[in-house]
Amino acid sequence: MAMVGTELKALRTRRGLGLRELAARSGVSHSAISLIERERMSPSVDTLGAILGALGTTLSSFFAELESGQPSRPFYRADELVEIGRPDRVSYRLVGMDYPNRRMLMLAERYAPGAATEASVTHRAEEAGIVTRGAVEVTVGERQAVLRAGDAYYFDSQQPHRFRNVDPGVSEIVSAITPPTY
Repeated sequence: MAMVGTELKALRTRRGLGLRELAARSGVSHSAISLIERERMSPSVDTLGAILGALGTTLSSFFAELESGQPSRPFYRADELVEIGRPDRVSYRLVGMDYPNRRMLMLAERYAPGAATEASVTHRAEEAGIVTRGAVEVTVGERQAVLRAGDAYYFDSQQPHRFRNVDPGVSEIVSAITPPTY
């Protein structure tokens, strides 16, 4: 059986997170996480739970994967999707967060009326998505378009990009990002 610290580091690496970012998300110091990953300290159940929660998985999923070497399950119910963001503004529900060696990020995005992502962001990836409800103004570099249900996009994420709900109601997008940013 693999060691907890080694597998924790592998999971953090797959998520593309640095020690300090994981520390900020979990509330556990970066030095403690480093000691755990190097098998120099055994975490308490609460500490490990906080770290795994920040990585988008649970204690049971983590240990099931450790034992089997495989993801704990291939199917995810709506209430099992990891949610990040703010449900009252922009919310992202992540699919397969506990899948090992995941090479894509699948999201169900929800935008409240008038909600927008932060000012134009960039990262190393490719993004694609389909608007499934409402109308979203998508800005990529100098280009801008209002996409409605059924419309889609695909772009290099190194270009500055931003999303804004221009519908009076909720807008939704199903999207994928590779490599995963979470």
